[in-house]
Amino acid sequence: MMQLSSSQAFWLGHLYQASEQRVSLPCYAEQQGLNLAELLLWRRRLRVAGVALPKRVSALFASVEVVA
Repeated sequence: MMQLSSSQAFWLGHLYQASEQRVSLPCYAEQQGLNLAELLLWRRRLRVAGVALPKRVSALFASVEVVA
C-alpha cells in the first residue's frame, strides 16, 4: 500500500467526501471554502501518482425522486 503525504491525504479525503455527498467538485469546493483549481490540481497529481480516486459525479445529471 502506498504511503500518502499529509497533503495527499487531505485532498484525497476531500475528493472522497465530494463523491460520497454526490456533488460536483465545483459545488463541493464552494461549500467547503476550497480553491477549485487547487482541488482539481491535486486530483490530477494523485491520479498521476497512481492513487485510487473515487468515481466522478456528473454535474450534468442529478438523481431525482418522483412523488405522485
